[in-house]
Amino acid sequence: QLQLVESGGGLVQPGGSLRLSCAASGFTLTYYVIGWFRQAPGKEREGVSCIGSSGGSTNYADSVKGRFTVSRDNAKNTVYLQMNSLKPEDTAVYFCAARRAGFPPIWYAPHEYDYWGQGTQVTVSS
Repeated sequence: QLQLVESGGGLVQPGGSLRLSCAASGFTLTYYVIGWFRQAPGKEREGVSCIGSSGGSTNYADSVKGRFTVSRDNAKNTVYLQMNSLKPEDTAVYFCAARRAGFPPIWYAPHEYDYWGQGTQVTVSS
């Protein structure tokens, strides 16, 4: 059974940092593009970042550029999202998603991805 599991969420003060992990079971992430998305209450799911299968290509939403960094360790079958300088508006459930068929033409579109994790809550509050 193909499964993605996010972890690393939690409560953090503004300006703080968190590192999210996306681990795969039942398949090898090596050949998959991985996207990170988030969804706040009452809002649509939005693309945060994307990383190519080799890690050589990355994309970021303007709202997180310079603060978030996506990386992957294919040997550990895991993708990471390092989040620094967190703001209250970063509060959301964060999801990772996997796409088999190469880098998506619209990386921030949820429909481009085939498999999804269950999400991890990130709350930024003092």
